[in-house]
Amino acid sequence: MVLWGIFISAFLIGFSGAMMPGPMLGVTIDGSLKKGWTAGPLTVLGHGILELILIIIMIFGLKDFFSKATVAGFIGLFGGAFLAWMGYGMIKSGINKSVSLESQRAGNSAGVRNLALAGALVSATNPYFILWWASTGMESIRQSYTSGLIGVLFFFMGHIFSDFVWYTAISTAFSRGKKLISDTVYRWIILLLGIFIIAFSIYFIGSGWKMLQM
Repeated sequence: MVLWGIFISAFLIGFSGAMMPGPMLGVTIDGSLKKGWTAGPLTVLGHGILELILIIIMIFGLKDFFSKATVAGFIGLFGGAFLAWMGYGMIKSGINKSVSLESQRAGNSAGVRNLALAGALVSATNPYFILWWASTGMESIRQSYTSGLIGVLFFFMGHIFSDFVWYTAISTAFSRGKKLISDTVYRWIILLLGIFIIAFSIYFIGSGWKMLQM
């Protein structure tokens, strides 16, 4: 049950990042118009390989780092604060109607033929991606690691599965000449996910605070 809890929470948090407009969404939509539904899975492949490398580095390079209560506490507080900021931004975007799938049609991927490589490159050069893994991602891995490497594996599977589901749905829909969902529904999903992320950020902050009291 604990492992499936890790998987589900990683899946939901992963959706919050996957669904927000950005370079990777632009690459997927542009690629789907040229190469069909496979654009989504191919883009996620490159993105996932990069994330797997990051996780391996964090686990084996920062193992002792994670074990320190003070360090873990500050990571929890910082990760929770970043998650809260992200959730607030999602709620605000949903209410102000400032997010749109259609605006991503002309993305940053013009001329890119290797979608897997594009997925890795747009992720590696995205400051938001780097900041997320340095805060929320690191805290998620730390908590998952309390269940051992199998816990980290379930975290990665849940996280990457959300990317796969969303971007495959997007590439399938756009390759057929229509959007999967209307912008109105999309904004409501963003709003609801934002509320969930705020709730989860409170858990991260509370966990970090408890670690600092040890």
